[in-house]
Amino acid sequence: MTGYSREQEELRSAVRQVLAAHEGAAAWAPLAGRVGVAGLAIPEEYGGFGAGDGELAVVGAELGRVLSPVPFLDGAVLVPRALTASGDGAACARLLPGLAEGARTASLAWAEDGGADWDPGRTRTQATLDRGVWRLSGAKVHLLAPGDDFLVVARTERHGPSLFHVPAAADDVRLSQVPVMDGTRPQWRLDLLRTPAEPVGELGDAERVLTEVLEAGSLVLAADAVGGASAVFELTLRYAKEREQFGRPIGSFQAVKHRLADLFTELESARSLLLAAAHGDVPAGAAKAVCCETYEHVAGEAIQLHGGIAITWEHPAHRFFKRAHSTARLLGSPAWHRGRLALA
Repeated sequence: MTGYSREQEELRSAVRQVLAAHEGAAAWAPLAGRVGVAGLAIPEEYGGFGAGDGELAVVGAELGRVLSPVPFLDGAVLVPRALTASGDGAACARLLPGLAEGARTASLAWAEDGGADWDPGRTRTQATLDRGVWRLSGAKVHLLAPGDDFLVVARTERHGPSLFHVPAAADDVRLSQVPVMDGTRPQWRLDLLRTPAEPVGELGDAERVLTEVLEAGSLVLAADAVGGASAVFELTLRYAKEREQFGRPIGSFQAVKHRLADLFTELESARSLLLAAAHGDVPAGAAKAVCCETYEHVAGEAIQLHGGIAITWEHPAHRFFKRAHSTARLLGSPAWHRGRLALA
């Protein structure tokens, strides 16, 4: 991706090669083991690389290009950022080395009520202290990488929203996969029924921690959007050059040229905003709002420009369209982010 350093371009190339050789979930083992993407956001003292936002954006964009289902966002970005931001050295030492190696997976259990509101101050999952043991009761949605551990946002009576660690093997943990429109990004629901848990960081500190987590996650989703929009645009441009009507490629017609030129301009603007966010020049939430709306528009236009073939099960265009809408709503819709930034 133009605008990144030489090292970041090398990372992009390595990730792209692995994704070309390994499809779907099978790509995670070589990505984590050979390339080290699982440990990018994890400090070196816990076995990671301590990389910056630029590296996260590079990986996010490459995963978005191929609609990858690997657990990068949850297990390699959201959970590590939450743990390090919490300042809980014991929890970091216990959980981060396994995540950095890719040997363990973890999920951040945050959203509730269908996932429309990502404000941690409104969480309704309850944490109660019973004979010296914290117990959680509630339901969480939009879990992307359920595996060995969960970081759960729950409300205590005295302290407010707090973070808790729940091992997947704990008592009274119920995990169920939910049907979603976007088949490239499976999701699960987590139900907790007085489940024993251990606090992470200071009680009542979840809002501060999750504000930092939201920035990192929004950047990766913005990158996912730019990567996906770039791929589906290239697919559409190639089709416009090959598909003939009235004896000539449809891309030679002025109306199609104008639509493709507008999409290219919109995509390049989104790419520039992503780079600015990766360099810390604009809020990641602003980049997510714009990049996700661009993705939705580009994917929708791709459906139209491909014609009827785009909505067949065999053609990938509809999968980009569904991924675009999924990406736009994870960690807050564009409208939600604009409202949050307007009040900041």
